[in-house]
Amino acid sequence: MSEFTEEIWKRSPFIKLLGLEIDKLEHGTCFSRLQIKDTLLNKHSAVHGGVIYSMADISMGVAVYSTLKKGEETSTVEIKINYLKPAKTSLLTCQAKILKKGKNIAVMEAEIRSGESTLIAKALGTFMLT
Repeated sequence: MSEFTEEIWKRSPFIKLLGLEIDKLEHGTCFSRLQIKDTLLNKHSAVHGGVIYSMADISMGVAVYSTLKKGEETSTVEIKINYLKPAKTSLLTCQAKILKKGKNIAVMEAEIRSGESTLIAKALGTFMLT
C-alpha cells in the first residue's frame, strides 16, 4: 500500500470502505486502482456504475487536491460520465488529470480502465476551489 493510500484512508472512511488505492500522485495527476470484490458487482456480475463513478470522483478530487496550497480545499460541483463497456474484471485502474485550473474552478478528466487496457468509462468533472 502506498503512502498516499494510507493518508487518504485516514481522511476518508468511504475511500477505505471502497478499497480504492492511490498508486501514484503527481502534480495534478492521480493514478489509482481498485481490486473488485463481489460486494461491488451489480446483478449482471459487472462492476456497479456507482463504483466506477466514485472511483472517477475520488481520483479527480485527489488530482486537483495535489495542486492546492495549505488550507485550500476542493469539492465536486458536477461530473458527467460515459460508460463505454461493462467491467467484468478483478481490477480497475484510473488516471485522472487537470484539464484547466482557474482561481475558483478546476476542470478534470478521468479514464477508467478494465485492468490497464480496455477503456470502460470516461468522466469530465468540475471542482470548486476554496
